[in-house]
Amino acid sequence: MVMQIISLVVGPLLTNCYIIICERSREAVIIDPGFDKLDEEIILGKLLELRLAVKYIINTHGHMDHISGNLKIKRKTGADIAIHRYDADMLTDPKKNLSMMMGLNVVSPPPDIILQDGDEIRVGDLRIKVLHTPGHTSGSISLYLEEEKAIFTGDTLFAGSIGRTDLPGASYEDIISSIKGKLLRLPDETKVYPGHGPETTVGVERRENIFLL
Repeated sequence: MVMQIISLVVGPLLTNCYIIICERSREAVIIDPGFDKLDEEIILGKLLELRLAVKYIINTHGHMDHISGNLKIKRKTGADIAIHRYDADMLTDPKKNLSMMMGLNVVSPPPDIILQDGDEIRVGDLRIKVLHTPGHTSGSISLYLEEEKAIFTGDTLFAGSIGRTDLPGASYEDIISSIKGKLLRLPDETKVYPGHGPETTVGVERRENIFLL
């Protein structure tokens, strides 16, 4: 395996921020840097310590707790910000990314890369396939590394649960369709790295997740 994963729990909503590293090239991608000031030094320090070349910041969706670190990471690394086209406006609109609802004003730089279903992102020797998995938001995506048997599901699929569908732009029907139609079709041993909470596997969720039975 050429992939290393660093998982950091960040921000007031305990968001999982992932640093995916190609061990050969030392190139990296950061998924969902939703940190606040308390976490900023930890994440940026980790990037410096490991001497990583961060190529991309990928947001699995546009909610504030998954995008609030975009600006700082981009300024420090020059990495391109990538998000699905349906959530792109959420990066720069505090009302749409729900930060205004919490009395905050989270604004990210606009995306450098607009993603859609089936796109492939290369980071060193790693190939990351974009799966459009709407439901939590209309532009929610999951990031699949087939050779490494890993998928990063954002707020679509959790260990024993699914993402919220009571927020603007969400759909219960869509999220169930996304999970059953795309995520549960992956091999059982595929490791699931969600946007919040512990890791799991596709097989465990297929057998035990009460929302999917």
